[in-house]
Formats: sequence, structure tokens, C-alpha cells
Amino acid sequence: MNIFLMVSLGMWAGVLFMAGHGDGQSASPSGSALHTHNEFRFKVQAPMAVAAPLFGASEERVWAPDWNPQFVQPVPAKDELGAVFKISHPGGREATWVMTAADFAGGHVQYVYVIPEAMATLIDIHLREQSRGVTSVHVVYERTALRPAANAHVQHFADRDARQGPDWESAIANYLTRRPPNK
Repeated sequence: MNIFLMVSLGMWAGVLFMAGHGDGQSASPSGSALHTHNEFRFKVQAPMAVAAPLFGASEERVWAPDWNPQFVQPVPAKDELGAVFKISHPGGREATWVMTAADFAGGHVQYVYVIPEAMATLIDIHLREQSRGVTSVHVVYERTALRPAANAHVQHFADRDARQGPDWESAIANYLTRRPPNK
């Protein structure tokens, strides 16, 4: 991926993250684009070396059955810094995602995605081995409407974000109990 694109995405991720560091949503004047901030925490009953890769776009498929990223780069799909993929959303909208952090050993995974004319999103995931065989996960969602007309769309996603922790924890636990040995 060229350096200009990586620098631009990194700056955009920083702007998204810093713009809404607060509770829930920013109080914006009438007619302004909405910005939201939500976070959740949960535990994965596995060491970080097993848990962290599950938050890569390609590997997430093993625990999230409706998740089907279409990789643009790299091909074949690989969870790495700068990976670009697309996700189809209801209503025929398509989001372009970029993996802006992929430090599985250090416990940091991050994505930025954009739905044109609607929303920009930063998803920042931090993992920490809490004890032997248990990894704590902290997920932050920053969402920004790209125009005021998309505020309801952003709010719909934001309302769901804060409640996702138990769903993710359960889905990952279900996968880990049925995964093949030595995986």
C-alpha cells in the first residue's frame, strides 16, 4: 500500500479517535454531523496468542458466521497492517475497511471503515493476557456521520455498539469449544 494512503488513513484514524473521546455521543449543534463513542470489555478464555488473531478480519469468520469480508489487498486474504477489504451493508451500501493496526503479539488491532456519504468508523481493540489462559479485551467504537442526514444511521449503529460485548464473548467462546485441536 502506498505511503500516502497509509499516512492519510493514520491521520483519519487519529482524528476520529480524538474527536469523540468522551461518553456516548458528542453534543453537536443542530444541523451538525453526529459523533459517537462507545466501548465494551469482555474476556476470552484463551491465551493472547490464540485470542488476538481472532480479531483479524479474515480470522473473525471462524466465530462470526455472518462476517464475510471481501479482500481487495492482500489476495489471498491475510490479516496484516494495511489490509483492505469490503463489507456489504443492508440497503446495498458497501463499506471499505482498512486494517490500521495489526499487532497481534502486542494485543492491538484497529480498523477504519467508511460508508460513502454516511459514516466513518474507527474500531480500536486492545487485548491483554489477564492470567494464564484468559485474555481481556477492550473494544472502542468511534463513529462520525459524514453529513447531518446520516445522523440517524450513525445513532442506530452506536446504540448497538455498547451492547456487543456479551455477543462477541459468547460467539468466541462457542468457537473455542468446537475448534479443531492444535488450531
